[in-house]
Amino acid sequence: MKKRILAYRKRIDACLSGEIVIDDWKALLEEHLIQVGFFQHERLIHLIVTVLFAIMTVAVLLVLVVTEYMPLVILLLLLFVLLIPYIKHYYLLENETQKMYKQYDEMLKRINGR
Repeated sequence: MKKRILAYRKRIDACLSGEIVIDDWKALLEEHLIQVGFFQHERLIHLIVTVLFAIMTVAVLLVLVVTEYMPLVILLLLLFVLLIPYIKHYYLLENETQKMYKQYDEMLKRINGR
């Protein structure tokens, strides 16, 4: 997903900068809205997964503090190992989607002649 979202956004940036000549901005705008919808869905799914992992991590940490049951340290470490990449990936999805909103605004300006 990372390669796909970055490649797509760079292609649209190339269109907006004039590196790629676009004859039909409305068609590009429609495609862009579809792609943004896909990435928004992916972002939502990753937000849900990230929040669930964060809740599980905090819950295991609280149980570990209260019970001092040391084997939970292994589970806590595993959850941290998974949580950190989930946060990084969600961060990427969020930022790239925000950039696509700006691209959308720029395309609207070109369509409306502003």
